[in-house]
Amino acid sequence: MNETNRLLLSGDEAIALAARHAGVALGAGYPGTPSTEILEHFSELGGQAQWSPNEKVALEVAIGAAFGGARALCTMKHVGLNVASDPLFTVAYTGVSGALVIVSADDPGMASSQNEQDNRRYAVAAGVPMLEPSDSQEAYDFLWAAIELSERWKMPVLYRATTRVCHSYTVVRPRENNGAPKPASFERDIRGRVMIPAYARPAHRRLRQKLAELQEWGETCPLNRIVQGGQSLGIITSGISFMHVREAAPEARVLKLGFTHPLPMKKIAQFVKGVGRCVVIEEGDPYLVEAICAAGIPVEGKADMYRFGELDVPRVRRILNNDLSPEPTKPPGKPPQLCDACQYRIVFEALRKKDCIVAGDIGCYTLGVLQPFEAIDTCVCMGASLGVGLGLRHVLPPDQARRVVSVIGDSTFVHSGISGLVEMVYNPPPNGHVLIILDNSTTAMTGHQEHPGTGRKLDHEPTSKLVIEDLARALGIRRVHVIDPRFGTDDFDRLLTDCLESNELAVIIARRPCILIAKQLKQYEEQRCDCPAAQPADSVPA
Repeated sequence: MNETNRLLLSGDEAIALAARHAGVALGAGYPGTPSTEILEHFSELGGQAQWSPNEKVALEVAIGAAFGGARALCTMKHVGLNVASDPLFTVAYTGVSGALVIVSADDPGMASSQNEQDNRRYAVAAGVPMLEPSDSQEAYDFLWAAIELSERWKMPVLYRATTRVCHSYTVVRPRENNGAPKPASFERDIRGRVMIPAYARPAHRRLRQKLAELQEWGETCPLNRIVQGGQSLGIITSGISFMHVREAAPEARVLKLGFTHPLPMKKIAQFVKGVGRCVVIEEGDPYLVEAICAAGIPVEGKADMYRFGELDVPRVRRILNNDLSPEPTKPPGKPPQLCDACQYRIVFEALRKKDCIVAGDIGCYTLGVLQPFEAIDTCVCMGASLGVGLGLRHVLPPDQARRVVSVIGDSTFVHSGISGLVEMVYNPPPNGHVLIILDNSTTAMTGHQEHPGTGRKLDHEPTSKLVIEDLARALGIRRVHVIDPRFGTDDFDRLLTDCLESNELAVIIARRPCILIAKQLKQYEEQRCDCPAAQPADSVPA
């Protein structure tokens, strides 16, 4: 470690720097708070990084790189791992030739998410080792450790960070830079990588043997360490909770777990025997306490009221004091709202005026649920607007069914809306359906990242462009309309009315660049290549 090189970095920046220093050959992911900045910084540092259409594809790309002997990084927010879970569970069986680190950036407290799921459960379910950093220095060091673990045991590693670790800044002392990625080379291993049942059964046994070895390694590994203190109170903790614990109970003896699956049960049992009272402090689900108690080790957990939201120092003190009194009410913050000049306003005003039943989706347009619009009735997950809207159309009485509209953004459509569009064509409701694609030419909610529909890569360099209207027509939809809602409010209103009354399948693409980066997008478009694949199709007048 270079003691003279001190950098003030966020957790995301530290992960990116470690990936660059460790010679990661490829980073793939899908933007999602709080993980987005990892690949952006990795690219700025000169690493090869790309946004994939969704997390599943990103992980599959990273798996391919790791099969080729390279060091690969895949990043996503916690709900993104749901999308990527299919390849995750099987790559645990196949293992890898190089290294594969999967960053799951969890969001306790739901700063920018639709749920509060705790992805530590995925490590257990998939059977992969898991690391949890507590600050930026550990974010850097643990990324190195994850790569080394992956290469040593030839398996993927789940790297769980949380919002506070990702976005907080602490001092980092980096290692020496390893330089460019090592040359990749593919070695055939049909029995190890082709998971037909005959090959998958022994692969499962090999996986469990690796996990047993990892558990033994975890008993003495430096990622799990004891912070000495008094013997009356012992605390077992991990991740950002460690920082809160050190401030809330500086006198306590602390077992700080950085390698949290498989858990070092011998070390934990020995620690508990050495203290009078032992409390497990963890954010989110009672993952640690349940596993420890299941092993017959007597520890205390937190009351269920502390399962919700982030932990902080006062909450940790309350847990240690068994304080079950109502927590102080936080003053309400200013609710987010659509930008004043956002074209989405016109769309939601029209939907509200017509009393549409709106199946919504994930993006900044989800704010259409708030006043003054209150024009979104459902929001489940990325891409769900189409499936949910179609389901409503199929079962509601005709007078209600004809008012159902699905609303989705351009990035979300590419992520997981295309399959829903196929469903719309394959199983059309008897009275048709109306899909509105809000195309602002960016992934606005997460900070204006690129996607296949923009015709630009992660670093904004031009590439071939997915033309949404061409895709819709190719699937057999006859009523495809492209309109700028800000230039022709009445036109949009009439178009929506016509589509709702047609009893046909209809796609309305409300296209106008996001007002926050309109000038920047214009510059990008001027720099576009002349190849036909990168040019947008002519818009269809409303």
